[in-house]
Amino acid sequence: MFVREAAPDYGKQYKSIEEYLEIENASTEKHEYYKGEIFNMSGAKLPHNNVAGNLYYQFRSKLNGKPCRPYNSDTRVHIEKNTLFTYPDLTIVCGEPETLNNDNISILNPTLLAEVLSPSTANYDRGSKFMLYRAIPSLKEYVIADPETRSIESWFVNSTGHWELRTYSGTDTFHSYSLDIDIPLADIFEGLE
Repeated sequence: MFVREAAPDYGKQYKSIEEYLEIENASTEKHEYYKGEIFNMSGAKLPHNNVAGNLYYQFRSKLNGKPCRPYNSDTRVHIEKNTLFTYPDLTIVCGEPETLNNDNISILNPTLLAEVLSPSTANYDRGSKFMLYRAIPSLKEYVIADPETRSIESWFVNSTGHWELRTYSGTDTFHSYSLDIDIPLADIFEGLE
């Protein structure tokens, strides 16, 4: 989850990427970075964590034996083109992961990214964050899961190379176009009251 409030310890003191990485690698908390600013990441509520866990489990089981691997929200993604360092709720890499300076931490080549909406991050996840994600050359799909409405928005690169939106709700089965797998929404939102 991401809240665009500068970390109090760093305020509006602009930091280089190297300074951010030094701070982040020594920290017990996660922070995001964008154009010199460091942002706190707040904790997530149980419904958010439940859906994020379900997404990870479902993708992991469907991708077993395939050349794609899911990573949870402890995995950092870096977008070199716009400087963003972020921790998506789910990152899927097909093929070998490429990392910043071979650091084995900051993934550069995700195929699919997923975010679970929270009231405080919904507008950012659907708007500015998606625009930042689109600067990743390898990205083929962006999935947004909404625990409140139990719905999925899937943005994927279609056959003409343009981003296309498909939405799923109710008893639908979500289809990942980039990975060619299907997951019933009941399995993604299982356990929600």
